[in-house]
Amino acid sequence: MKIIVIYNSQTGFTKRYAKWIAKAAGADCLELSAAKKKDLSMYETIIFGSWACAGSISKISWFKGNIDKWAGKKLIAFCVGANPIDNPKVEVALNQIFNESEQKKVKTFYCPGGFNYEKMSAVSKFMMKMFIKTLKAKKDKTKEEQTMIKMISSSYDISDKKYIEPILQYLKE
Repeated sequence: MKIIVIYNSQTGFTKRYAKWIAKAAGADCLELSAAKKKDLSMYETIIFGSWACAGSISKISWFKGNIDKWAGKKLIAFCVGANPIDNPKVEVALNQIFNESEQKKVKTFYCPGGFNYEKMSAVSKFMMKMFIKTLKAKKDKTKEEQTMIKMISSSYDISDKKYIEPILQYLKE
């Protein structure tokens, strides 16, 4: 089975997962800008990964725009975010990325990554600092909000190869 992993990475977490998946699956691996110029018709499986952004996946519109063109192929999308894998909001967000029709054609997965402020764009860094400031200023913070403040106030890495196992298992089906 000819497989390609296409990724869009801002700070390196998604690239890391894409490379892990490609190596384990014996797949080709390309950054999104290169994949856009390539004929993908020879691939039987197309895996797209990008970073979680405000309840969606960055650059997902490119992938969604090609779903019908890729009819008959196994389609997988994964996103990498700052939340631990057991956060219930992850499943809710994943279910909102694709509409009902798209969900029948695409299997989605989540991989925890982290934050790397040193590699973030200036805009992303600024938005995160404002978000943290707003959270800190809030009165009567929930336990979840207090935990979030601690987590996102500095860089951290919770990525792990074990999180690609569900993707690899689905590839075998």
